[in-house]
Amino acid sequence: MGIIAWIVLGLVAGLLANLLIPGRRSQGLILTCVIGILGALGGGWLATQLFHVHTLHGFFNLSTWLTAIVGAAILLLIFHLFTTRRSTSRGRRTSRRTSRRTGWAHR
Repeated sequence: MGIIAWIVLGLVAGLLANLLIPGRRSQGLILTCVIGILGALGGGWLATQLFHVHTLHGFFNLSTWLTAIVGAAILLLIFHLFTTRRSTSRGRRTSRRTSRRTGWAHR
């Protein structure tokens, strides 16, 4: 399967993986598609290197789609782990500051 087919597959796999992962979405549509493309390419490469799977040649094979969706889901989970930690710590600091400011402004 060619690189363009993996890119198209990655676009769809990224959107499907984003639907499968619960929680708030901190990224937009474009970033989701980019992560899906990278996940599909990485998942396809790892499947052929580690498991010697040779069925990843067809665009309509179930194993191809599952590999792309799992690869995209793993990258999306990693992305969510890193962005959730940053936004949670920033959000707590910001909410404390704003609550103090709002509390002071109402006095």
